[in-house]
Amino acid sequence: MSDIDPPIRRPGPWDPRPEELSAPAPASQTRRPIRVEDADKGQHPLWALISTVLLGGFIWWVTGSAMFAGAAIFGLFVHEYGHVLAMNRLGMGPARIYIIPFLGGLAKSRRLPDSEWHGVLVSLAGPAFGLLAAIPFLAAFYLTGQAIWLQGVFAVAFLNLINLAPAPPLDGSKALGPVLARIHPWVEMGAMVAVGALVIWWGLTNGAFIFTAFLALALVGHLRRGVWRPEGRQLSWKEAGFSVGLFVLTAAACVGVGLMSVIPLTGDAGAALDGGARILGLGR
Repeated sequence: MSDIDPPIRRPGPWDPRPEELSAPAPASQTRRPIRVEDADKGQHPLWALISTVLLGGFIWWVTGSAMFAGAAIFGLFVHEYGHVLAMNRLGMGPARIYIIPFLGGLAKSRRLPDSEWHGVLVSLAGPAFGLLAAIPFLAAFYLTGQAIWLQGVFAVAFLNLINLAPAPPLDGSKALGPVLARIHPWVEMGAMVAVGALVIWWGLTNGAFIFTAFLALALVGHLRRGVWRPEGRQLSWKEAGFSVGLFVLTAAACVGVGLMSVIPLTGDAGAALDGGARILGLGR
């Protein structure tokens, strides 16, 4: 055993820039430099495995379908990896994925976004990239003709669509929240509370009690904290328009993938919409 000074480490892509170290910043904006020993090691592999098994087993117990559970877990990892890619690309990384038993997943960045526009891009990257998880299940259906593979397609579409609900802490609230705050912060707060209450009501009526409790706690946390805006430059009106457009396109893509899982069984788009609404608890 020897006691040697650690070797000199080259600056990484997410270390403080030279100008950040030399230029004084306001006390409210000063960030503590990230030390090597403080670096986020991510979720322990064993706990990640246990969390994944618990989450998959819970989904299987709720839905009664191993296909749905497996597709949801696969779709979750692809979804969160979409967030990770965007975070790393925008200088917020190195980002890590965490699996939360019985609830879902979380992509955690090391830095806050430089602007609200970057925050919008990160929030929509998950649902948009996550739809790619439906490709293997759709291909398996067309290759085998077995309808059970369509459950996997629907699971992926449902996972990403529910994440677009503009209720804290789901991705939709982080994509549309800055747009509403551009009008006035109270508009954002009122909309988030209203939609959050609606999603909680949907969860209660459909028996998603753990999911509902999680959303309720998140909503209360946002209200108590009183700060709804992330750090960074505010959206411009042009960026707000792009944010709404990207949100609509992402939501339409999720609905389209969902219809692809139902139309082969019904042969009719209208019947597929009705069937999807019944599955989501929005129709009879």
